[in-house]
Amino acid sequence: MANRGKKYQDSVKAVEKSKLYDPSEALALVCQIAKAKFDETVELHVRLGVDSRHADQQVRGSVVLPNGTGKTVRVLAICKDDKIEAAKEAGADYAGSAEYIEKIQKEGWFEFDVIITSPDMMGQLGRLGKVLGPKGLMPNPKAGTVLPDIAKGVREAKAGKIEYRLDKTNIIHCPIGKASFGADKLGENFSTLMTAIIKAKPAAAKGQYIRSCVVASTMGPGIRINSAKIG
Repeated sequence: MANRGKKYQDSVKAVEKSKLYDPSEALALVCQIAKAKFDETVELHVRLGVDSRHADQQVRGSVVLPNGTGKTVRVLAICKDDKIEAAKEAGADYAGSAEYIEKIQKEGWFEFDVIITSPDMMGQLGRLGKVLGPKGLMPNPKAGTVLPDIAKGVREAKAGKIEYRLDKTNIIHCPIGKASFGADKLGENFSTLMTAIIKAKPAAAKGQYIRSCVVASTMGPGIRINSAKIG
């Protein structure tokens, strides 16, 4: 740890490497050792006993965290003219139709964090797949960003809706809030997300589903959670 700062080294000393912590204990500890000058994000990393190379073992979905993520989400609603006002009233930062598709395509405009759209606009949005896809911004029904009720989608995004999905190493990485939330609020978000992941277990998955579970703050070390205490 020669290249690590003193604060990080102090944080590492507070975590027992071989210990599997109860969820509440782990979340209390992650808040305690988050010593950066900014409000650190707390992330959850879950390794699953599935193989993401197989279509029938994919794990993906979305969930609204009860206490949000602590991040201000900039929402772009792309919809037909008759839904624009409803999207704005629901809290969309930007709402429009073809003009925003053109703005992204021609100007490389990305002053937003999520796009909420309706199924009838996906034909036009589809041509932006190569631009939005690599940035993780392409709307998807499984992520709850393509739905008929635009206003509902906007409200959920603003309230702290997050998407969870497997990466190539069969791990899900998700923010569950800020260190300033405290253990109780982080615990509620943690439970909500883990419940969703467990419910999303593919029928084709065999053996142990939750292989490992780790929480960590932006600048802190990982804290291993006892998966037997989840659910």
